[in-house]
Amino acid sequence: MTISIAQFGRLLVRILLVPVFLVAAMTAAMAQDNPFAPGWDLDPAGSYIRFISTKNVDGKEVVETHSFATFSSVIEPTGDVKIVVKLESVDTNNDLRNVRMRFLFFETFKFPEAIVTTKLTPEMASGVQSSGSSLMTMPFNFEIHGEARQVSTDITVTAEGNDRIVVNSARPFRFRVAEFGLQNNLTKIAQTAGGFQIVPEMDVIFQLAFNRRAGGFGTQVVTAAPAQPAQPVQPVALETQGEFSYEECTGRFEILSETGNIYFSSGSARLQPDSRFVLSEITDIIKRCPRLRVLISGHTDSDGTPNYNQRLSEQRAQSVVQYLIREGIDPLRLYSAGFGEDRPMVPNDSPFNKGRNRRIEFSQFR
Repeated sequence: MTISIAQFGRLLVRILLVPVFLVAAMTAAMAQDNPFAPGWDLDPAGSYIRFISTKNVDGKEVVETHSFATFSSVIEPTGDVKIVVKLESVDTNNDLRNVRMRFLFFETFKFPEAIVTTKLTPEMASGVQSSGSSLMTMPFNFEIHGEARQVSTDITVTAEGNDRIVVNSARPFRFRVAEFGLQNNLTKIAQTAGGFQIVPEMDVIFQLAFNRRAGGFGTQVVTAAPAQPAQPVQPVALETQGEFSYEECTGRFEILSETGNIYFSSGSARLQPDSRFVLSEITDIIKRCPRLRVLISGHTDSDGTPNYNQRLSEQRAQSVVQYLIREGIDPLRLYSAGFGEDRPMVPNDSPFNKGRNRRIEFSQFR
């Protein structure tokens, strides 16, 4: 029997398509066996992470809700889950309060991210039907500010068909700042913002929506969904681009003066390497405030003689000036002064307070 060229061509196509169909069938079978295959990506429009803080102002309890504008997450085919929160995107609905949270509380110049990791099992997935919700306790590793803890929280997992799940906090996750070395930073926030008291526990709530990956691998970076999802996303909590206004400049100088993260060797004006984190941020801010002249002021605690402290404060302020000049700041814009122990920020009655009084301040030179 003979066949035409056209018949031969059709037969060849069928033969070549057999492996394709086999791969597709095997992939579908694997997906049924592995509920996490081929991976799941975060849906930006359906996701948010918020935290609720409480402060006492003049005897009144004030509850405030904040959020993060940028975070990412993925569920790998192995069931490994990772959530990365960009702490610099904290949004308190107030620019200078955002700056305080970034620099005084989270210290994002040293610790830019919070990371959550966990491992899902097929048994966990088996309790989630193609439609409906399931309540479960999820253990996870939480890392922030250089500290890591194994914790757990209750979540509700809702399947919206076979290719979409939505994970909600069933109840708020209680974030205790002292467990992550943030208690002193919270005190800084309270003192610089008006002297009120902030409750050292915050409730975290979240919604994370995932879509089954069509193919390939990748992490979806989220800028949190706006009130009207159809409009372009505006990452309002992220740092302003370009030059700062006068108010933004002076506000940032004041806040960065409170960080306490400019370090010197004991009894010396030599900057320690760890100072580069905050000095890099200060350099960037000064460059973006080109019309301002900047006064760099050195201060000490009350240990030592007044004359010694006066001289040391002057030398330390000048060391910071020299650093900024090396980083490209015009020396004609920089002025230095030392005030020794004469201008304490707080009483020198504890190691913590003395640490706050040993500082370098930045302000507009008039």
